[in-house]
Amino acid sequence: MSLNVLITAGSRRVPLVQAFQRALRATGGGQVVVTDVNPLSPTVYVADRSYQVPMATEPSYVDALFDICRTEHIGLLVPTIDDELTRLSGASPRFLEAGVRVAVSPADATRACNDKYETSRLLAARGIAVARTWLPETLPTPAPLPLFIKPRLGRGSVGAFPVRNQRELDFFRTYVTDPVLQPFLDGPEFTIDVLSDFAGTVLSIVPRERALIRAGVVDRGRTVRDPRLMALGMDCARAIRAVGAINIQCRVVDNVPTVFEINPRFSGGIPLTIAAGADFPKLLVQLALGRRVTPQIGRFQDGLWMTSYETSVFVAEQAIGFSPARPSSIPEVA
Repeated sequence: MSLNVLITAGSRRVPLVQAFQRALRATGGGQVVVTDVNPLSPTVYVADRSYQVPMATEPSYVDALFDICRTEHIGLLVPTIDDELTRLSGASPRFLEAGVRVAVSPADATRACNDKYETSRLLAARGIAVARTWLPETLPTPAPLPLFIKPRLGRGSVGAFPVRNQRELDFFRTYVTDPVLQPFLDGPEFTIDVLSDFAGTVLSIVPRERALIRAGVVDRGRTVRDPRLMALGMDCARAIRAVGAINIQCRVVDNVPTVFEINPRFSGGIPLTIAAGADFPKLLVQLALGRRVTPQIGRFQDGLWMTSYETSVFVAEQAIGFSPARPSSIPEVA
């Protein structure tokens, strides 16, 4: 039995697309389709087919994805960017009626995770160690410096800055739009990749130390079989009733893993988790095919390092574009 998979906002996620292609070849066949707004995104030329779509914030976005799913006979939809998660979660019954499983957590969970202030409130209410998070108007006086400031609804490392003194605090409170502030957590940083099935049962947990980070994405890191981190991943996934892939950002401070962010989607460092033996794409494909998948907590290679480098996809100018069959010439999208 074959399955077609749609991955949204393909962009630079070439390893993720390739992982789903391998999973489909191993489980009966099928094709990986990606969407993007830019015809020069590398996954457009790695995926089996590609489509240009509106921005995720535009009203027509969900309808555009639904039309692609019907055209391409998609059975599994994998969203990858924060802007679309809550909308696709709310629309998941519509997709399910058309035979499309959407690998996304419930709307209240995605909404809370996209709001860093609400993430802190949600986890603290469940007794999970989480960084204290203040709105500018609730920050104590004097301020408990050093701090870390970032957009309340931001993503990645965009607009995030350390705040070491009062002068920096005064500046960044006006420079960062709608900010939240957290204590500056000084300790080793980890991402915990977690995969849950469509009923919310946790299937796999893989903690990864972020040894070197570039532009918010891990460049060098290693897997770590740490029971404390794995327990934290389980607690967070259960707290938000996670579905599909999520990643939890934390630092270990005074020997206590402390969460500062949850992203209810695939992480940028997921290739390391897959290489370590926790093949999230393969498990999702099996779930979408209706096959039984049992939890496999702890089944991954401990101490596996990833060190990344840039590579390129080369495309003839006349081949740039989108088409259900093959790229064709269309105007460049900024």
